[in-house]
Amino acid sequence: MTEFNGIDVLNAIVAASKNLSERKEEINRLNVFPVPDGDTGTNMSLTLESVVKNVRSLPLGAPGAEVRKAVTTGALMGARGNSGVITSQILRGLCEGSADAEELTTESVDAAFARAVEVSFQAVRKPVEGTILTVLKDAAAAAKHARKKKLAVEEALDEIVSEAYASVQRTPDLLPVL
Repeated sequence: MTEFNGIDVLNAIVAASKNLSERKEEINRLNVFPVPDGDTGTNMSLTLESVVKNVRSLPLGAPGAEVRKAVTTGALMGARGNSGVITSQILRGLCEGSADAEELTTESVDAAFARAVEVSFQAVRKPVEGTILTVLKDAAAAAKHARKKKLAVEEALDEIVSEAYASVQRTPDLLPVL
């Protein structure tokens, strides 16, 4: 088990936001579905920037429930375009799925990813393979596999990230427009 408090959540979100911001142009170029408007990376980045701003407005040491609410509210209010809305729903699902967890465990990570899949797929009228939803689904499968293997949290997160990256690499084979 690994303790994961509000400061850890903020640090993780800041790191994710920075990473996404640095790669937004690359993601913009990848974007061809449902329309090649070239703004997916920008919209996802703006969504995460809103989350960072909202979480930073909390007092230091805010309870986990407040942090999760700030994440979901910031994501929803800052969502831009389809990709921003989907990103906000993924974050909502991750927060809902981890709501009962007092510590970060492989089980809580699995539950968070499972809920993120449910919430984000429900938010899209016609989910299509080869999109961010596929990457999320594959990451969730890796989380479940890590839980079944009883991996340590750090190992589980490494496997999830590796599978998400591999899933992105497979998207051209799944989405005919690519």
